[in-house]
Amino acid sequence: MAPFRYPTETRACETHGEYESVQTPVGWTGCPACAEKRYAEEDAARRAAEEQARLRRKADSLLQRAAIPPRFEDRRLENFVPHNEGARRALDIAQEYVDDFEEVLSRGRSLIFSGGVGAGKTHLAVGIAQALLARNRLAVFSSVLAAVRSIKDTYRRGSDLSESDAIARLVAPDLLILDEVGVQFGSETEKMLLFEIINGRYEHRRPTLVISNLAKESLALYLGERVVDRLRESGGRMVIFDWPSYRRVAT
Repeated sequence: MAPFRYPTETRACETHGEYESVQTPVGWTGCPACAEKRYAEEDAARRAAEEQARLRRKADSLLQRAAIPPRFEDRRLENFVPHNEGARRALDIAQEYVDDFEEVLSRGRSLIFSGGVGAGKTHLAVGIAQALLARNRLAVFSSVLAAVRSIKDTYRRGSDLSESDAIARLVAPDLLILDEVGVQFGSETEKMLLFEIINGRYEHRRPTLVISNLAKESLALYLGERVVDRLRESGGRMVIFDWPSYRRVAT
């Protein structure tokens, strides 16, 4: 007895020409080339959706790890309004730093934003961080006090982290932003810990952005000469914000 075979007939596809259609219990089969193309498109769409979801998860993770304070979350380079030539120059330097970040990383080129209160230093620093996060680079924001405290907390009995673990967490990001330099007491212990952080980043060619209200001459008193030397090496730059308060102008 001959094996059962579904009926077939030759049909024509407007796109791919003739093909052999098979009558199945649910109807006649369509053009196999069209089916293959449709499957490929659906598979590509599925892969694209999965990749977008993966990128969103990574972006969310980077943003969480960045630790940007809620007060500063809306700061962008795009919404920084320079009210004088110095502020425009600082904005250009910040944008250039982002645009050239691969070169910045290759050299470990740091930045120091120094100047008066309310001149826009934190806005531009966070704007740099936000731009780098959008490029899937990890930029972490921390006050100096918080950075030092995170290391000192490991000295407590029962801490899950060692001192070296805490320092490694601050060395790891592509960019570390240290805010409020000069607010801390400037003890020898704190200078030593700051040196460990910045020197570790220096050795791994990872740039650091320091924000301070102190004048250039006073920075070394708080950071230590060795730290300032590390920040200025490899093309490191100090940007002086020597204009009136940006906040007062903005209001």
